[in-house]
Amino acid sequence: MKNTAQTSTRSTTTAADKKYDGFTDEERDAMKERARELKSTARRGSRADKADAEGDVLAKITEMPDADRVLAERVHAIVKASAPGLSPKLWYGMPAYARDGKVVCFFQSAQKFKSRYATLGFSDQAGLDDGTMWPTSYALTELTAADEARIGALIEKAAG
Repeated sequence: MKNTAQTSTRSTTTAADKKYDGFTDEERDAMKERARELKSTARRGSRADKADAEGDVLAKITEMPDADRVLAERVHAIVKASAPGLSPKLWYGMPAYARDGKVVCFFQSAQKFKSRYATLGFSDQAGLDDGTMWPTSYALTELTAADEARIGALIEKAAG
């Protein structure tokens, strides 16, 4: 006779109940893009053509959704005007600007990680230190003339 009082030992956990401890699909995609960028740079040689790198950045910007694309185009123009010594390059599939091969600042579209805003970020290579605490990234939803002037000043300081 079968014991009907026994309960199943199987878990009835739903997807919403589970904790996720690994990388998201977007994070895995970004890592794969970074690996492709490194391979591409290696194929071009250690003195990768600056025009090729800028072309890659502009192509990536063109692929962005309209709202992100407009912001990225403005940031790109501001960086070129404010810090012509920084070299455009792709970094984890996003536009970035480097000094001596090291990323100083970058633009991250909202779509990249399904965020509600785009981001202008600065690495530890940026000279933005101000006391014991300072911002290293800024949320962008649109750019006013005042915002563009502030970004220009930040880029100049970061590239300094």
